[in-house]
Amino acid sequence: MAQVFNRRANTIARLSIFVGIPVVLIVLSSLWWYYTRSDWVRDVGPAHAVVQPGGGYNHQLHVGGLRMDCRYCHTSVEVSSSANIPPTETCMGCHSQILPQSPKLEFVRNSYTNNEPIEWNKVHDLPDFVYFNHSIHVAKGVGCSTCHGNIAAMPVVYKQEALYMSWCLNCHRNPEQFLRPQSEIYNTAWQPPADQIAQGLKLKEEYGIRTSFELTNCSICHR
Repeated sequence: MAQVFNRRANTIARLSIFVGIPVVLIVLSSLWWYYTRSDWVRDVGPAHAVVQPGGGYNHQLHVGGLRMDCRYCHTSVEVSSSANIPPTETCMGCHSQILPQSPKLEFVRNSYTNNEPIEWNKVHDLPDFVYFNHSIHVAKGVGCSTCHGNIAAMPVVYKQEALYMSWCLNCHRNPEQFLRPQSEIYNTAWQPPADQIAQGLKLKEEYGIRTSFELTNCSICHR
C-alpha cells in the first residue's frame, strides 16, 4: 500500500512545532508590547482629554490668553512634592468680580456657597508605588511643559507623555536634554535651543545635578 504522506512529513511536523510555536509566541508578545505601550491604552493625546466638572478650567484662556503664572493656582509647586489643586477660594478671588453671574461658573459659585470642594478629575495619576517630587524638579531646571506639555494651548488638559519608567530614566541619565534656565521654568511654550546639549551641560553643572548611581537608584522614585 502506497504511503499517504511523504517520508519528510515527520520532519516537517517536528519543525512546525519547534519553529512555529516560538514564532507565534514572539508575534503575540510583540502585539502585547505594542498594545500596552500605545497612546490609546495610556490615554495620551487630545482625544483623551479629561472631562472636568462644569466644563472644567480653561488653561488656554487663563495661561495662554491672560498670561497667568502656573504658581497663581499651583502655589506649592516650588516647596512641596505636590503641585496642589487650588481651593475654590482661589477661583473666587477673581470671579467674585470677573464674570460673577456667568452660567459657566455656576459650579464654582455653588462650591463656594456650600463650602464643598470641586471634585476635579486627575489627568496625571501616578501609581501609589511611584514618588514624584515637583519641587526638586522645578529647582533643578525641569520645566512644567517637559512633563505636562504646552498647557497654555490646551482648552481641556490631556496627557502629552505616557510617563513610562524608561522615559523618566532617560531624563535621570541624560538631564541635559531637558534642562532650562530658571526664568523659563513656567514658560509652557519653551522650546530647546539648537545647542540644547551644550547649554544643558552647563545648567547641569550649575544646578549641581549628579547623574551617577544616585539618580537611577530605585529608592529615588519607589519608596
